Parts: sequence; C-alpha cells; structure tokens
Amino acid sequence: MRRKRLTFIAALSLLALALLHPHAALTAALVFVILVLTIMWPAREGARRNDGDGRPSDQTWPDSGMKAVLEALQEAALIIDRDLLIRYRNPVSAVAFGNMALADPLSLRFRSPELLASIETAITNAVATTAILEERRPIERHWLVEVLPVPAPQGMPPVFFLVLFHDRTAERRVERMRSDFVANASHELRTPLASLSGFIETLQGPARDDPQARDRFLAIMREQATRMSRLIDDLLSLSRIEMRRHVAPQSQADLVAVLAKVRSQLTPLAEGLGVELGFESCEDQVLVVGDEDELIQVFANLIENACKYGAEGGRVEISLRRATERGQPVVDASVRDFGPGIPAEHVPRLTERFYRVDVGNSRAKRGTGLGLSIVRNILLRHRSRLIVDSVVGHGSTFTARFPAFAENDAESAKTLEMQ
Repeated sequence: MRRKRLTFIAALSLLALALLHPHAALTAALVFVILVLTIMWPAREGARRNDGDGRPSDQTWPDSGMKAVLEALQEAALIIDRDLLIRYRNPVSAVAFGNMALADPLSLRFRSPELLASIETAITNAVATTAILEERRPIERHWLVEVLPVPAPQGMPPVFFLVLFHDRTAERRVERMRSDFVANASHELRTPLASLSGFIETLQGPARDDPQARDRFLAIMREQATRMSRLIDDLLSLSRIEMRRHVAPQSQADLVAVLAKVRSQLTPLAEGLGVELGFESCEDQVLVVGDEDELIQVFANLIENACKYGAEGGRVEISLRRATERGQPVVDASVRDFGPGIPAEHVPRLTERFYRVDVGNSRAKRGTGLGLSIVRNILLRHRSRLIVDSVVGHGSTFTARFPAFAENDAESAKTLEMQ
C-alpha cells in the first residue's frame, strides 16, 4: 500500500510539473516511468527468483521441523543444499566428525570422491543414493552413507538433502576377523592338530604297550593342546578388543600401579629365566584415561616378551616418564631388554597378526604371534601408540605413549569422573 501511495503522489507531482512547464513535459514523463520501474523492480525481481529452478529466494536454511528430526536421530546426519553447503548438523555428527561450520562446503570435511559423486547424483536426479565412506585417521571407521532428497512443497525440486551416516565399523571388523581366522588361525592350528593326530595313531598302534613312549607322547600332546588353547584365547581377546577399538575408555588408570602389579605377577617368570626386573617411575602416581585391565594386558605382553626374547641380556628395565610431543604433554611407559635386538626390516610388521621374526624361536617359547597385535589394538582404543626402538646386538625398547592429563592430575581425574 505504501508503494502505491508513493507512486500516486509522484505521478500527481510530475503531472503538475508538466502542466506548469510545458517544455519539461517529456522530461517529466521519462522521470515518471523511471520512478515507477524503480519502485516496482524489487517485486518483479523477487518473482523472477521464485521462478527458474522453483526455489524460493528466502529458503536458505532448514525449518524447525527438519532440525527437530535431525536432533532426534541417533546416527550422524547432515542437511545440505543443492550447492553442497552444510545447512544443519545434529550433535551426533559433531562427535563422529568433529565440528563443522554451517554454510561450509561439504568437501572441506569429506574428500571421498565416491561420496561426493553419490551426492551429486542425488541432487541432479532428485533420487536417493548410497555410498561407502572409509576413514583411516584418527582411527579406522567405515560408514554406509545414504543421501535422501527432502520433499519440497507444491511439487518443486528439492532444496535440501539429508545425508545420513550408518556406522558399519563393527560389522566390517567382524568380517575381517572371520577372514583372518580362516586364513591365519587355521594355519596355526594345523600343526598342533597334526601332532595330536599322529601321536594318537602311534599310541593306538606301535606304542600301545610301551609305557615310556606313552608318557612321553602324552606330555607332548598336552603341550600342543595348551598351545591351541592359548591361541584360541588370544584370538578371542583380539576380536573383543577390535570390536571396541573405536570406543574410547571413559575411566582412569594409574600407570604406576598398573606397572607395579604386572611386575609383581611376572617376577616368578623372570626369575625362572634368569632375568632381573627393574622399575623406575618419575612420580608416585601418573594418571591416564584408560581401562586398567586392558593396560595390564598391554604391559604383561610387553614385559613377558622382553623376558623371553631378551633373556640373554639378564635384565629388563621398566620406566615411566613425562615428555612432550609436538608441544603436547605425553606419558611414556617403556619396557627395555638387552637381548639380541630386532633387525630394522622386521620392526614395521611386528604388530601384524601372526607375524614372527623367528617362527621356530617364537613357537619354542610358546608364542602365538598375536601378543603385539593385541597391544597395538588396545593402545589404539586408548588413543595412544606403540613406539619400537631396536638395535641388533643392543636390545629393544617398546614404549607405549599416552596423552597426558593436565598438570594437576587430581583435578583432571575429578573432571573425568563427572563426565
């Protein structure tokens, strides 16, 4: 209405001007036309923007209904527009992928060509599509991604698209565990099973009436059965850890207490091998975010390996100290032996399943080839890592590096308990 009144007043003014000044009639008419077009232009431009692709010019952000639906979802979800700009994200997505600023291009966070091509297809054809997203950092994750157009009113093309992330990490790890079991565990079990089968046939045949042979064979059979039991226990332990590897611990553990407990448990083994266990700590208490039972398993594996494979050095040193890495405080828990050391070409593969530097020596010492793989997976769950430093002839040092609490460990512990 205001625009109409302004137009009417302007028209009357210009008409009066033309009557009073006949020579200015043409100029007044032109000014009148320009004035009317100027007043009407925003409305015409707005109408034009609503034609074209059918998207209203002010529909840039999702409405409250879309946001409420995303907030209720238990899986990571985003709303994007036709330009692949992030228009909304639910809290689960922030936990899974970190903070993503609204109105940023999706490609800033996701560099997967398969995912981006799937989204482009969904936008171009206004159809639902799926894609597989695999991420390796900071931890390995697998996602099934669905891209769904959000229906627009009045039959217009979709303005927004829902990107829904289904976590398939656990399923993928189960599949990998099964394939690894078939490929590796069956091979590892074949040798003791063959031994048991051979000894049983011998006891049923030529050694049936030979008490000495029977006792000797039964002792070997018991050893092989124990070996299979250890192997199965380690496989089950590894599978349980891998299933939870992407879930960070929420409790706290004192590394001083953990190392002291493991040292006490393994002292009889060390004495039997002629190895002295030393322990040195920088403080009386060093807290980290972690599961105490799993950390005991980590250091039990590392110290037992050091005692078995570095026995000729006569001692194993356990140390705990604070350090910095890239300006961030860390805690290093190290196990050092003075044995023969490990050749450099073997070090990168030490944590692979069933990998052994010396197969014969490992089996003679009742190793399953899974200990360091278990250590690696537990440390990954704890957002930590294993550092191996070894020199042939001078021994090896295995260091578990943990993110440190703040300087005041007690206050950090209280904060963690409140979460």
